[in-house]
Amino acid sequence: MDPVRTCIGCRMRAERSSLLRVVARESELVVDETASLPGRGAWLHPTVACFDRAVKRKAFGRALRVTMALDTRTLENRLNG
Repeated sequence: MDPVRTCIGCRMRAERSSLLRVVARESELVVDETASLPGRGAWLHPTVACFDRAVKRKAFGRALRVTMALDTRTLENRLNG
């Protein structure tokens, strides 16, 4: 059984394998493909809708426990294709 995590965008629980893990590196959000980068991570469905909800709710900063503004362009570009 795969571990369950909560998406910070829609707040729905899902299996870890169906979510993206993101971490804050310097002031940028980085996708952690292997879920092995050090530091606190946040989980997100790989959809633009969940990304937009997370940005609107300011969930990235809260989930990653950072107070600085995070650059979300890299993650947004990845999700948009």
